[in-house]
Amino acid sequence: MTDIHLVSNGQTSHQQPKIGIYCDFQNVYLSQELASLLLAFANARGILISRRVYYNSLFENQASAKENLQQIGFKCEDVTCSLKNSADNQLKSDLIDDVYNNQSPDIIILVSGDGDFANPVKFLQDKGKNVIIFAQRGNVKQKLKDCANEFHFVDELRQLISNKTQPQTTTAKSEIHYNDAIQYLTKAINKALEEKKPTGLGYINNLMSKLFPEYQGVSSIHKPDGKKFKSFTQFIDAAVKDGKVQKQGQELFLIELNKLAA
Repeated sequence: MTDIHLVSNGQTSHQQPKIGIYCDFQNVYLSQELASLLLAFANARGILISRRVYYNSLFENQASAKENLQQIGFKCEDVTCSLKNSADNQLKSDLIDDVYNNQSPDIIILVSGDGDFANPVKFLQDKGKNVIIFAQRGNVKQKLKDCANEFHFVDELRQLISNKTQPQTTTAKSEIHYNDAIQYLTKAINKALEEKKPTGLGYINNLMSKLFPEYQGVSSIHKPDGKKFKSFTQFIDAAVKDGKVQKQGQELFLIELNKLAA
């Protein structure tokens, strides 16, 4: 069963999140300057544990950029196949495989605008990962942009670095009451459904953090009897058992919106 920690970055307040960068070079060309800015962005968010660029040396423009990226520490994965999407198919496979590694990233920075990454992104979110997407202007699918926890264009990197790359945060309580959490949960599910967004556990957990500052960074949810839930999955199981929400597979749904809002 998916175990999604309550804190928004998947870590306790005493740990820095692990960051992994995955670049689809066939979709987004990264100059050495942009790649260096991307590294600075990632290092400001946590501990960078991997940086990979997927390219196809059969394409001359991709092969020529390899050396510059290697010089600044990127691992360049050469997927030599005549098919157009060969490199990003390997990227998708590695993204999923890395979820099950001991050193799995908590935050995944995906550099691509390819709409085929939408489902892998949802899978990662259901596993409790935050996904930040960078794409090139004029070359990004809306469905991929919509499912990102955070989205930027690569030409915004310099400005993001100058703004210290840190998102605005609000000091949060270490724990919140179960009834408050249920209200945040149902409102988040309702918003996702209204916007026709996914209602998987990972997406809803992240949406709750975006919508409600009081929920950001909480370490546990407690019931009136003192019982505490230390993972989002435990909280959801209790909410389903109490008849607050429905769960179908990994998707969450409301039972009676008007009753829950009362």
